[in-house]
Amino acid sequence: MHVEELRASLQSFGWPDYLVFCLMLAICAVIGIYFCLQLRRESRKQRSSGGAEEAAASAASYLVGGRQMKIFPITMSLISSFISGITLLGTPTEVYLYGAQYMYIMGSLVLMGFCMYYFFLPVFHELNLISTYKYLEQRYNRSLRLFGSVMFIVASLLWLPIVIYVPAIAFNQATGVNIHIVTPIVCVVCIFYTCIGGLKAVVWTDVIQTIIMFGAMALVLIKGTLDIGGPSVVWQRAQETARLERPNFTPDITERYTFYSLVLGGVAHWLKSNAISQNMIQRYLSLPTLRDARIAIWTFIAGVLAFLMICGYTGLLIYATYAQCDPLETKLAQRNDQLLPLLVMETLGSYPGLPGVFVAGVFSAALSSLSTGLNSLSAVVLEDFVKTFRRQPLTEGQTAFVMRSVVVVFGIVFVALVFAVEKLGAVLQLTITLSSVANGPLLGIFTAGVMLPWVNSKGALLGGFSSLLVMAWMCVSAQRDLVTGNLVYQRKPYSTMGCNYTFAGEPRHFASLPLDGAFSHEVPSGPFQLYRISYLYFTLFGALLTIVVALVTSLLLRETDLDAIDTRLLTPFVRRWLERRRHKQSQIPTRTPDGLKPKTIQETAT
Repeated sequence: MHVEELRASLQSFGWPDYLVFCLMLAICAVIGIYFCLQLRRESRKQRSSGGAEEAAASAASYLVGGRQMKIFPITMSLISSFISGITLLGTPTEVYLYGAQYMYIMGSLVLMGFCMYYFFLPVFHELNLISTYKYLEQRYNRSLRLFGSVMFIVASLLWLPIVIYVPAIAFNQATGVNIHIVTPIVCVVCIFYTCIGGLKAVVWTDVIQTIIMFGAMALVLIKGTLDIGGPSVVWQRAQETARLERPNFTPDITERYTFYSLVLGGVAHWLKSNAISQNMIQRYLSLPTLRDARIAIWTFIAGVLAFLMICGYTGLLIYATYAQCDPLETKLAQRNDQLLPLLVMETLGSYPGLPGVFVAGVFSAALSSLSTGLNSLSAVVLEDFVKTFRRQPLTEGQTAFVMRSVVVVFGIVFVALVFAVEKLGAVLQLTITLSSVANGPLLGIFTAGVMLPWVNSKGALLGGFSSLLVMAWMCVSAQRDLVTGNLVYQRKPYSTMGCNYTFAGEPRHFASLPLDGAFSHEVPSGPFQLYRISYLYFTLFGALLTIVVALVTSLLLRETDLDAIDTRLLTPFVRRWLERRRHKQSQIPTRTPDGLKPKTIQETAT
């Protein structure tokens, strides 16, 4: 059998599979309708409070669930929003191609939890915000708020089209249906329930979608492992090709994965996705107390760690299944990120309905991220643009129109941008690289705001713009080299010696590195290029550049008055330091001009 015939035979998506897939979409739509009706009932109850109060209550209910959400659904929503289809398909592909070194990034996720717990979340929760970027106006000025909001929109435009594209790949592998046919259909459902149901609809559809994701991945793992002879076979084949590795302590910053890039770069990567992202912070702020939000952090981290371990093992399972017949070399899988869908169709294709469960799971991951992004964009546009520039307060009807219009317009834009994503390469590295353009400067501005009281608005704005320009150049240059083939990462060993079908080319073994477990590293020729550092460093570099420029500029200008800073805008330990400093200064004796007895500053003020 030729590879083309085999590929066509694997596209056996039957009516039970379509039924399961459509049922998932129908449940999401019904949840949206339910919470739409609930929002209308709440709106009728609030009519007596007056125009401005009524509109504010309506916005709070739509965007943060009235700040009365429960820990369990919020945790599930955080997990579902964070584990997009990019993670479900991209992480197994990464492990299959380059080994399990990437999985050490899980340690940085725990470190990120401590940073969130102690540094960022206490500040945001005390300020009772809807838009995270309102903090930038309170800490700096309105220009920084608008800068942050624009950067969030840019980051969403770079990220969400990839999120939509990824499940379409899985659907294409399973059914053969063109990705540009299925993408608009599924996104219409997502836009519908997000538009009419608000945050509560998004959160509760996320709960359903998280359960479907776990179920789909569990099916693949159990059935795939049993088919090849158990976990010991997976482990043995991974060890034979050095896919299981000890931490790489090489100090070379251009190497794809090292202990330092995974820990240091990983912390910055997770922080930009959690600590400063409207998508995630909006959910933490929908909980009534800081204690609830802190509990949600650790339950969220536990869920994400479980998902990452599942995805990492799945990558090893894919290799164990195709150890003697690499589907990328034979073109059985036409894109890197179709490896997992291929495994699903080979292991579950003969069971009616189970491929539908997997495709529903991947689309669930994407829909949760898309709905979260659309709901957050609605909050940012309303709070940071419309309310900021409009002199008259909005009525309830105007508020509802703005929020829902934003969801629809951006939804259409994201679907259109899927056409561009097709040409840009593997989704995991692509996502982290492109998102660092906006998120690196943003992370730096927020971190300087909560940690460094000496940084003022002029320094922060200059630091943000400087970092934005540098990061844009680095990301475009790095992605250009990947697309043109000027930068190629070595794969782990693979083979086509055991294929039971014909394909273009001769069967052979590809040993891209010694099989003794040595690290694979290809040094680029020519002089050092900054944009060729590990992509995991990109966000960290952008944040550090922002902080350094902002701090140096602020110190040179000498315009910062530490006594005028609202301590609520600082992280707790900096807040305590500043308050002790102010207390000590208030006790310093000062002599009056007429030579009378020394007075304290407090006495002089009176």
